[in-house]
Amino acid sequence: MKKYIGLFLMSLLSTIATAQQTHYNLVIGTYTAPGKSEGIYTYDFDTNTGNTALKNITKGTANPSYLAISADQKYAYAVNETGETSAVTAFKYDAITGALTFINKVDSHGADPCFITVDEQNVIIANYSGGSLAVFPRKTDGSLSEAVQVIQHAGKSIDPKGRQKSAHVHMVKFTPDHRYLVVNDLGEDQTYIYSYNKTGKDKTLVEKSIIKTNAGTGPRHIVFSPDGKFAYLVHEFNGRITAFSYLNGHLNKLQEIGTTAKDFTGAIDAADIHISSDGKFLYETNRGDANSISAFSILPNGQLKWIETLSTLGKGPRNFTIDPSGKFLLVGHQYTNNVVIFNRDVKTGKLTDSGKRIDVGAPVCLVFDK
Repeated sequence: MKKYIGLFLMSLLSTIATAQQTHYNLVIGTYTAPGKSEGIYTYDFDTNTGNTALKNITKGTANPSYLAISADQKYAYAVNETGETSAVTAFKYDAITGALTFINKVDSHGADPCFITVDEQNVIIANYSGGSLAVFPRKTDGSLSEAVQVIQHAGKSIDPKGRQKSAHVHMVKFTPDHRYLVVNDLGEDQTYIYSYNKTGKDKTLVEKSIIKTNAGTGPRHIVFSPDGKFAYLVHEFNGRITAFSYLNGHLNKLQEIGTTAKDFTGAIDAADIHISSDGKFLYETNRGDANSISAFSILPNGQLKWIETLSTLGKGPRNFTIDPSGKFLLVGHQYTNNVVIFNRDVKTGKLTDSGKRIDVGAPVCLVFDK
């Protein structure tokens, strides 16, 4: 009986501690060249106030634009987006100090990796200029093995500005059931679904199906609802969002909706898309001449209803994230070298400027170590 009481008390204390947690690490990937950044930045973020404090700068790693932290918070992985010399770097991650300690680096097997994802077995990256995706097994010490599988896309599409003369893999994203990997190819106007076998070596990923998107739209990022029933794909060139239902590796189109005014004539260059943890609201950012963020409510049938569109208060909003409390939304601006922190109304989904900023060179990726 004492044993069970002890276990109950430990569980209760753990729950209370989690509920009371108000400080998280915010890890920011950047472009170091050209620009003012020195590498990867770790900040303390206070979810009560939205205040931040610099904890650590990981220097000596070139253009660590996108990064991911392992689920056990022991390791971090970053792409090094440096053209033909691009790589993937593994770090030991200290959640207390925010420090990242170099472990090893491997060839990315494609130019300019722009997205990275990690699970307990593998690190998978999207090579934008190279038009490929690559799978790297993780060793027990957190280091990366050489790639066991590289998949080369070879298509193109019709964009008149020349951005679709070849394949450009832009995102690799696990489905909620973790049985598949969704891969958006901006250059081909196609979204691939690959079956995933984490120990499959050169057959880790096997093509299951391909979704052809509207020609000349450039599929960029996709996000799944917390309950796993819906997915939302944003297209870079026109900023439109396609809503899908999701089940067992199948995406079925429900809706397509715009994110700019009908009379908007400038460059849109959509960037990022995320959903609040309660599954009620979706947000999407545009760069180009728009520099905007749009908020939508998610209806029970998975379709979106527009709430508002407002300025991100900076130029080049690449990545954004919602803090673990849900009270703040942070937007990283590549060209104005800062992160703008918005207050987020959890009931209405609307955003207001908190007045708080993080000054950091060319921020590209914002990750909380939840």
